[in-house]
Amino acid sequence: MSSESFVRSAEDGVYIKLRVSPGARSTEIKGLYGKEALRLSVAVPPIEGKANAEIERYLSTLIGVKRSRVAVTKGASRRDKFVFVRGVKAETVQEGLSFAR
Repeated sequence: MSSESFVRSAEDGVYIKLRVSPGARSTEIKGLYGKEALRLSVAVPPIEGKANAEIERYLSTLIGVKRSRVAVTKGASRRDKFVFVRGVKAETVQEGLSFAR
C-alpha cells in the first residue's frame, strides 16, 4: 500500500487526520476527504465528548490496539480532527484502516 497522506508518522506513534460527521446511523469510514483526510461518520452526537470517545473506540478496534493508546489530540470540538495512536507504525495503521474502506 502506498503512503497515504492522512496518516503521518511521529516519534512514538502515528497521527491520523479525520473529517468527522457525528450523529450518523453507524460509525464507519466513508472514504477520503480530499487527499489529506479520512471521512468518518460517527453514530453518536457531539455532546460532552461522546463522539470523540466513539472515534477513539472505533479506531482502536480497527487498528488492533488498546483504547488507551488512541486519543483525539487536536480539533476535539471541530469536524476536522487529529488522532494520535501511540506505539504503532504507519503501516500498521494503514492496514487496519484499509479493511474498513
